[in-house]
Amino acid sequence: TGQAKYISHLDINRTFSRAFFRAGIKLWYTEGFNPRPYMSFSLPLSLGVESLCENVDIRLLDNMSDDEVMQKMNDALPTGIRIVDVYDDFMDCHEIVYSDYVYKFEFLDNEKALEKIKEVLQSGTIMAQKKGKQGKRRVLKETDIKQFIEKYSISIRDNQIVLNIRLLAGPDKNLNPSLLFDT
Repeated sequence: TGQAKYISHLDINRTFSRAFFRAGIKLWYTEGFNPRPYMSFSLPLSLGVESLCENVDIRLLDNMSDDEVMQKMNDALPTGIRIVDVYDDFMDCHEIVYSDYVYKFEFLDNEKALEKIKEVLQSGTIMAQKKGKQGKRRVLKETDIKQFIEKYSISIRDNQIVLNIRLLAGPDKNLNPSLLFDT
């Protein structure tokens, strides 16, 4: 949260790698010329988006308690990034199917904007320009993103439109929340 939301996904990987090193937590590393710690993040968070819950899958070489890992990591991580819980055998990132998001909008006429957003979400298709690859070239593909929306609720609270939405977040089918927002 805060200014940490401006750290890119690749820099988050480096941040965690360095924090594990500073905390003295020994991880399982790849073999080869440039060994890297085995760390698996679920969907990368878009730059500028805050999150209250992201997960990273790691393998420790040392036998440490969950509380000890959390304490050492929180001492080593920068402001805005905190470990809120540690689980043994939580789940593989490939087992994650959905992710929940909360969007907060504020317009001059929230009632009119709410009706327009509802109209888009209730339509049969929501077409968006999704970035993809064709060989080594990057291309824009017109994609129906409606199929990636599991469920949602939308209302006006405290002079803001609040959209709670569940999107597919699996390794094969997923929707970047920024693409939904932009669309």
